[in-house]
Amino acid sequence: MTDVIEEKPLTALEQKWKEQAEMEEDSEPNLNDAYDDEGNFDPDRLPSPVRSRIPTPVGWRIAILPYRGPKQSKGGIVLAEETQKKTQLATTVGYVLRVGDLAYKDESKFPNGPWCEEGDWIIFGRYAGSRINIDGGEIRILNDDEIIGRINDPADILHM
Repeated sequence: MTDVIEEKPLTALEQKWKEQAEMEEDSEPNLNDAYDDEGNFDPDRLPSPVRSRIPTPVGWRIAILPYRGPKQSKGGIVLAEETQKKTQLATTVGYVLRVGDLAYKDESKFPNGPWCEEGDWIIFGRYAGSRINIDGGEIRILNDDEIIGRINDPADILHM
């Protein structure tokens, strides 16, 4: 005698989640792929097709990825996607993706050399730069002199 396990039908919400997961698997790579399950950015996870779509800043400009923040609060509350987007819009912290060919070349303006380079976490002014939307998120293009400072960990800065 064999036991047959019957599969329960999915609820409407479970069906929707299943369809969304299947759509995500079939979608093209985007900026969201560079984030782990906790919401932390890992530049090594950024797919090369996405890197090639990031605009190359010209002149003295710098392309940065604004800090998105974790998916959960310190108290364990799961943050809504809308809250995460608001955090990313309001943040003053970003990851340097690309640096323009003339950035930090003016020795009279930057006698001690560049203030940042690709791969650094930086702080910038709240209204600095231009916002550019690409698949999976937003990047900003800043002038080289709009960088306020470098930091080791974006989680050290209070957001929102």
